[in-house]
Amino acid sequence: MKRQSAYNPQSIKRISEYPDILTVQEASELLGVSTKTIYKLLKEGQIEKRTVGREFKILKTNITDYLGIKCK
Repeated sequence: MKRQSAYNPQSIKRISEYPDILTVQEASELLGVSTKTIYKLLKEGQIEKRTVGREFKILKTNITDYLGIKCK
C-alpha cells in the first residue's frame, strides 16, 4: 500500500515557492519551527546540510525527504 502524504496540496505548493537551496532561517520559516530547532535537526543528522564558508545550506529536497513528501 502506498503511503499517503499528510500534507495538503496548498502546503506542497507553498514548499515549491521556496528556493532550491535554503538558509537556516528559510528552513525554519518553511517548517514553522525556530532556528534553534533547525540547528538541532542538522546536528542530529535528521536533515542533511552543506557548509558554505561559515553558513549551513539545506537543499529543499532534504526538507521534503525529512517530511516524507514528494514535490514536483
